[in-house]
Amino acid sequence: QVRLVESGGGLVQPGGSLRLSCAASRSLFSINKMGWYRQAPGKERELVASITIGGTTNYADSVKGRFTISRDVAKNTVYLQMNSLKPEDKAVYYCNALRGTEGSWSQGTQVTVSS
Repeated sequence: QVRLVESGGGLVQPGGSLRLSCAASRSLFSINKMGWYRQAPGKERELVASITIGGTTNYADSVKGRFTISRDVAKNTVYLQMNSLKPEDKAVYYCNALRGTEGSWSQGTQVTVSS
């Protein structure tokens, strides 16, 4: 299992930016895929962005062009840069690590977009 420590959520005005960080307890090269998910009240958890061990990225249509997933392999850390935030981006954001068929989750961090 991978231990994930997440940070960086908070309150931001519409149009603002936030960066989430997710530090993994082992090398990113031992993890097949890292992903950012979010869950809004009353809704199912959804994939926001992911990055594979080879560096291939994938984004939900709702965040394309606004969010960027990246990684620092020396720090075993994955980031989610969120720009042009909208009220509908408000959710609890989770980091996920997939090794084979085993998934691990971070504790979650609240992102609130409001004026």
